[in-house]
Amino acid sequence: MNAPHILIAGTGKLARELLTGLAPAAHPWSDREAVSAPVAQAVVHAGSGRELPDILRFCLERSVPLIELSTGTDVVRLAHGVPVVVCPNANLLMLKFMAMLSRSGSWFRHEFIRLTESHQAGKTSVPGTAVAMAASLSLPPQAIVSVRDPGRQSLELGIPAETLGRHAFHRIEIGEGDCRLRLETLVTGGAPYVDGVRRIVEASLSHPLEPRCHDVVEFIEQGWL
Repeated sequence: MNAPHILIAGTGKLARELLTGLAPAAHPWSDREAVSAPVAQAVVHAGSGRELPDILRFCLERSVPLIELSTGTDVVRLAHGVPVVVCPNANLLMLKFMAMLSRSGSWFRHEFIRLTESHQAGKTSVPGTAVAMAASLSLPPQAIVSVRDPGRQSLELGIPAETLGRHAFHRIEIGEGDCRLRLETLVTGGAPYVDGVRRIVEASLSHPLEPRCHDVVEFIEQGWL
C-alpha cells in the first residue's frame, strides 16, 4: 500500500521522533486543516490528552482511526464511533513479550514477584508498559519500582551510559531462595517505536476495524503484526 498520511498529536520526545522518522508521511496535528480528508488517513496521539476530545471529533468526522500511544488518558471513556488502537507500547518485540505475559502471568500470582522499570530521568508520565506488565502479573501499580537516577541506572541496572538519555528497561523477578526467574527487557533510542507505529498504522488501514477501542495485542493475535 502507498505510505499513509499520518497526523501526529503531541509535542514530546516521542512525537518529535515520529515526525522525523515517519517523514514525509507524518504531519503535526497543528497542520490538520491543511492535511484534510481524504489525505489524512490516521491520527497518532502521543500527547498529554488535553486535545483528545478534538482529536476524536476529527477522527469521527473523517472516518480515520486513532492510534493511542499515551497512557492514563480518558480515551476509553471518550471514544464513541471511532476505531481506536490502544498501544501501551509501540515496540513490536515488546508488544509480543507483553502479549505472552498477559497469557501466562497469572500462573505466578502466588509467587514472590518484583517488577522494576527504568526510563530517562526526564520521563514523568505514567510508565504504561510497566503498569500493563503489573496487571498481567496480578500486581498493583503501586508495587512497581521506578528508577530515574542515572547513577542507580548505571550501577544497579547496568544501563549503558550512552543510552541513559533515551531508554526503557523492565526487570521481572519471580521466586525466592534456591529457585528464581529473571526476565529483562531493554529498548534504546527511538527507532523501534517509529517502525512499530508505522506497522501499526498500516495494519489499522489494511483491516476493517470496528468503531471501538482495540488493544494492539488483538493485532498480534490476528497475525497482523
